[in-house]
Amino acid sequence: MQSITYSEIRQQLDQGKLTCVELTQSHLGVIEKKKHLNAFLSVYNEDALEQAKRVDQKIKDGKAGKLAGLVVGLKDLLCYKDHPLQGGSKILNGYISPYNATAVQRLLDEDAIIIGRQNCDEFGMGSSNENSAFGPTLNDLDNSRVPGGSSGGSAVAVQTGMCQVSLGSDTGGSVRQPSAFCGLVGLKPTYSRISRFGLAAYASSFDCIGIFSKHVEDIALVLEVIAGADDQDSTVSRREVEKYSKELGQPKNKKFNIAYFREAVETDALQPEIKNAIEKKIHRLKEEGHTVEAIDFSWNEYVLPTYYILATAEASSNLSRFDGVRYGFRSEKTSDLTSLFKKTRSEGFGKEVQRRILLGTFVLSSDYYDAYYSKAQKVRRLIRNEIKSVFEKYDFILMPTTPSTAFKLGEHSDNPVEMYLADLFSVQANVAGIPAISIPCGEDKQGLPIGMQLLADDFQERNLLSVSKMILEMD
Repeated sequence: MQSITYSEIRQQLDQGKLTCVELTQSHLGVIEKKKHLNAFLSVYNEDALEQAKRVDQKIKDGKAGKLAGLVVGLKDLLCYKDHPLQGGSKILNGYISPYNATAVQRLLDEDAIIIGRQNCDEFGMGSSNENSAFGPTLNDLDNSRVPGGSSGGSAVAVQTGMCQVSLGSDTGGSVRQPSAFCGLVGLKPTYSRISRFGLAAYASSFDCIGIFSKHVEDIALVLEVIAGADDQDSTVSRREVEKYSKELGQPKNKKFNIAYFREAVETDALQPEIKNAIEKKIHRLKEEGHTVEAIDFSWNEYVLPTYYILATAEASSNLSRFDGVRYGFRSEKTSDLTSLFKKTRSEGFGKEVQRRILLGTFVLSSDYYDAYYSKAQKVRRLIRNEIKSVFEKYDFILMPTTPSTAFKLGEHSDNPVEMYLADLFSVQANVAGIPAISIPCGEDKQGLPIGMQLLADDFQERNLLSVSKMILEMD
């Protein structure tokens, strides 16, 4: 049941060949069978089955919403009212969300079924899902390998059929990189396309809610439901939401102009099998009559450091709210207010989060603000300007999603810089604020999935989804 699109499932539901209760029970069975993968931190068995019963009745009454019976998992950074939220961290022990994230509320309004919260790198800080306070999530294709991060649990849940769709977050590639490692489709929309209200903040000017599925069609429909204006988020766009699910097909004879960054494909940092897969795809696109050209990107070497300077600075500011005073974990080894702050944060945050808070505090300090933070903001604008200029001539930018396929657990744990380099190709879209999608692009010699990434201009999700579907159907 999990390998078919939601529209096919919905057809069976409407025809009475399947019930939401049966569907939910099937997903719950997979979660139980695959619990060793550590993809879910909480499974909402009773809530999900109760919701399934309500939706079954709505279907019988002809009053069901757009997503009736769609079983969805939530990354542990999205608020779900009266359910736990911890951000993969000890510091939010015992916290129960008093409200729904806007994206979650919109899913519920259309009769989706929330099945549980999914494991992730602490506060979205990581590229392997090894930084969770609740232990790593394992890749179902090879349990000795990571699923990618930070939304690793969300990816594995879709990979194995624990749910049909997952909502994750993408700050520097945290939806696309796990999608590549797990053989999925993963979308990071334009910054501001989806409200961030109810998404626990890591780096506010980069954070985006993203969507995992095995099918472009599912992503298009979910995006159509959760995108759009929201009075709770002053940064969200009020631009009209397109009917993505109705406009997936492109005219058969439409040809695209596609660019790829020479530096991204010819770099020694790229695993040879990924390079071969990307080059084959480029050749295939040319055979189909599309224009695919190599271009140089002059700011390439500055993208990753710009991202890490600005993201850590924003993390330092955002995570200052977690202090043990109002909610969550509080150290018992305190003697006064200062020790409460110090002990709580030292004991409650993991090592990677502490590292990024310290880095961010450093670049925001009065002595270094102009040298690092201010300069990085200027470079970010230059990077965005150059990427935007590419779209004056080309419809899309094509590049690898990751420099390697899924690596072994612990392989980069002792060297943070090695781990940060896993984001080498994914951070461009976040720095520029543009939409990007990762789609499967073959396998390496060990049978591990390879991901290919497509980037588009602001608010071009419809074209991005359409061309992704076209490319997947070429094979």
